[in-house]
Amino acid sequence: MKLLLLLAAAACAAAQSFSQRGFLESTGVFYPQTAPNDSGLAVGESLFRYEAFYKLTDLRFAAGIDARFDTHQQTDRSLDPSWFDRTRRRQPLAVRTFNATYTHGKLTFEAGKQLIRWGKADILTPTDRFAPSDFLNVVESDFLPITAARLTYGTQSNTIDLVFEPRLTPSRIPLLNQRWGTPIPIAEAAPDFPGAPQYGARWNHIGAAAEFSFSFYNGFDHLPLFRLTPAFALQRFYPQLRMYGADAAIPLGPVTVKSEAAYFTSTNPQSDEYVLYVLQLERQAGEWSFVAGYAGQAVTDHRSTLGYSPIRGFTRSIVAHASYTIDTNRSISVDAVIHQNGQGEWVRAQYTQAFGQHWRATAGFAIIRGNAADFIGQYNRNSHALLTLRYSF
Repeated sequence: MKLLLLLAAAACAAAQSFSQRGFLESTGVFYPQTAPNDSGLAVGESLFRYEAFYKLTDLRFAAGIDARFDTHQQTDRSLDPSWFDRTRRRQPLAVRTFNATYTHGKLTFEAGKQLIRWGKADILTPTDRFAPSDFLNVVESDFLPITAARLTYGTQSNTIDLVFEPRLTPSRIPLLNQRWGTPIPIAEAAPDFPGAPQYGARWNHIGAAAEFSFSFYNGFDHLPLFRLTPAFALQRFYPQLRMYGADAAIPLGPVTVKSEAAYFTSTNPQSDEYVLYVLQLERQAGEWSFVAGYAGQAVTDHRSTLGYSPIRGFTRSIVAHASYTIDTNRSISVDAVIHQNGQGEWVRAQYTQAFGQHWRATAGFAIIRGNAADFIGQYNRNSHALLTLRYSF
């Protein structure tokens, strides 16, 4: 908050170096069916996000906050501000970004709370290890910022990216007593968070015929495993994880081929060792954009007995995305994930329309079908319609 006040004061003296943006968004989610552990049929959510930026020659400062409220207690009712996003519920007041960026020639250094994305695939990105997510609603997830230092050195052809994260930011998983959680009553102990840091490196090369990269990560999984405590309560813990990854994009005339793969290994005896991979085709045709491919998984050493990973749960699937820009104000999109065994299917369609410079409405629906033993199929009572109204400034 102090940085926001500093940026506002600096804007009075040098308005050309100060910028700001934000939005107020309200969303209604409507379910036609109840769930075994949730009789609610409608959820209302509101989000206010404000971001401010100030630039001083080679330095750039950024700060942003999120203020939330919902009708289903997915947002905590306390007013304590959140920094590390380690709470089960969303916080009503949270720091979204708070960082400083130094740029000099080919070198960029950014420190503080920020969003970091790796990989080239679209619907599933195996190498995206510094991008925990909010999975309270599994199919409408959002990425969470992390506190990290990032050093990037880039030329026209080659970029080296180094990341150091001193403290794990975990993904937020569904609440146990709501429809995206489990219908089985379970006592939950306080989570066991690791104390060591995470770090990683990525080298990206843009060549004449293709773009590709290699990446490495060492730290902890931001998605949990579970263990039973002596008091017969379930406890989340986050196992050590090491990743070796690669991705590539190859333009081939009418289509672009994208591939991405990562091998995950762990010193924890309860954590699986496995490979995640994606192969997809991408095509732009006028106002249409198409993506279609396959997301796979190969377990090389099965060890875990109980965990929660939407990333792995959406593999062994055909994945697809299509979007059409009707005009400057209107667009439609469709996303789909269909398990190869036919036991789980998720399809989402959305229509977006802008009204003037500030207003935008989005209407859509998601259909989920499948077997209760399947990761996607277990949510077969969670099909829903969605309506969002956003005012941006």
